[in-house]
Amino acid sequence: MNTSKFPKIFGALLLGACSTVALQAAAQESESATLVDALKSGEVGLNLRYRVEVVDQDAIINPTLDQYDMEDEAVASTLRTRLNWRSGSYRGFTGFLEMDDVTAIGNDSYNSTTNGNIDHPVVADPEGTEINQAYIRYSGGNSIITAGRQRINLDGQRFVGGVGWRQNEQTYDGVRYQYGSADSFQLDYSYVYNVNRIFGEDSSNSDIGGDIQLLHAIYPVAENHKVSAFVYNLDLEDSTNNASRTYGVDYKGKFGPVKANLSYAQQSDIGDNQYDYSANYYLAELGADLGPVATKLGYEVLGSDNDVGFKTPLATLHKFQGFADKFLATPLNGLEDLYVGGSIKVAGGNLGLTYHNFEASEGSESYGDEWNLSYGRKITEDISALVKYAAFDADDDSTAYADTDKLWIMVTANF
Repeated sequence: MNTSKFPKIFGALLLGACSTVALQAAAQESESATLVDALKSGEVGLNLRYRVEVVDQDAIINPTLDQYDMEDEAVASTLRTRLNWRSGSYRGFTGFLEMDDVTAIGNDSYNSTTNGNIDHPVVADPEGTEINQAYIRYSGGNSIITAGRQRINLDGQRFVGGVGWRQNEQTYDGVRYQYGSADSFQLDYSYVYNVNRIFGEDSSNSDIGGDIQLLHAIYPVAENHKVSAFVYNLDLEDSTNNASRTYGVDYKGKFGPVKANLSYAQQSDIGDNQYDYSANYYLAELGADLGPVATKLGYEVLGSDNDVGFKTPLATLHKFQGFADKFLATPLNGLEDLYVGGSIKVAGGNLGLTYHNFEASEGSESYGDEWNLSYGRKITEDISALVKYAAFDADDDSTAYADTDKLWIMVTANF
């Protein structure tokens, strides 16, 4: 376990504690009369998530060997064990500590990005044990201040999220301030100096350090209508070509049975990024319930400028542009994703089907299309199961993407 980052984490904890001293005097008396009582009343949680991921991918090109690999299949059988502890509240303060362990069950016939199996397709669930979260939080009135290693998910996670689909979650080291409530104005600001990525501490891609500032605000303009604005300043040290500043606005509203989501963002390079570019992002999505079927139609564009695609290095990417994860990095000519889908309740669970068509936003190149199928349901109050399937069909003229099928079977238990 890498302990070199602990001084920074505890420094952030101390900063958050000091910044709330003035607020502490006005805090209401909590359930715990003393700090010892708060520690004794803490709660322990256990989460187990077992998953099998099967990948069948044509024409895998190994960049190290510069040739086609012999293997085109991968099978990853992994168990994530998550143990956490949350203290009781004392004068508005609580503490939280969470440990994650990811273990491969059986043969690791997949490329986890750290296990050396580069002749198999990538399933980015490397083995390892690490501190997932460790923070002190103050809550008082309409304000929350969190200092330390924490989860940050902003506005659907399109630009900033925790990548919760992967077994090793992405978390953030820094200080976060939140103000407001769900039915009023909300302000969310974070200063982050380190991002703990999904690849684990044994990877050269483990962390992204830098001067990261995340500002997000939401205002309910009317009932069922909200507008948000955001500025994400990513002055990155360890991934300089992803250093960028993104300004954007987002609208979510409901017109009777129809839900609408419209979003626009503009991004440009900052810091030591060697690329000079200014790219745009657009989203238009409509949803409606047609009888028992919940439908969705969307069009998302990640633009391009000077052969640089719109970048989303902190996003929860698996939620967008298809389950097959073919576009974790935006192509040089950008990306247009036209998608339509629906879901319906079946046998106590939720059955979903979505179709995506992918094309370049600059030029006429077609990347391919993809079908996504999923079914999830609760087995008991504490245990749930999920099955997902993705089939990506690359365009016949594509040299960058290969036909790919993926299957997931997952069981999650909370205690």
